[in-house]
Amino acid sequence: MSEEINILKSRGLKETPNRILVLRQLRQAGQPMSLGELETSLVTLDKSSIFRVLNLFVEQEVAHAINGVDGITRYEVCTGHDHCSIDDMHPHFYCTSCQRHFCLQDIAMPSVGLPEGFEPTAMSVMIKGICPDCNATS
Repeated sequence: MSEEINILKSRGLKETPNRILVLRQLRQAGQPMSLGELETSLVTLDKSSIFRVLNLFVEQEVAHAINGVDGITRYEVCTGHDHCSIDDMHPHFYCTSCQRHFCLQDIAMPSVGLPEGFEPTAMSVMIKGICPDCNATS
């Protein structure tokens, strides 16, 4: 059985062809993907079908949404086994030269001391700068 099917089943979702295709593309991308990027890479699916799958994935904690500095929402698969948690979160890097977003999965999120009674469910850290590829060509 494919890993995509295992992920969907672990969240109690039917393993439809559209869900498998979107999940596989998100997993293989290695970086957050926008609806437009998914539409370009999944030519057999229309934009509304992809959008419905993404909304379901966010609702069922298969994926989480990241608001890019360009105002475009991007999606990536949660790494937790049964839901997205604060432990799934990691910083992202936005290259101001090539406009790509990168996951920095090996970097821990900064610790934030919240007042008593506050319970974090999501965090977002976006670092802006120049990526290694663009840095090498400048």
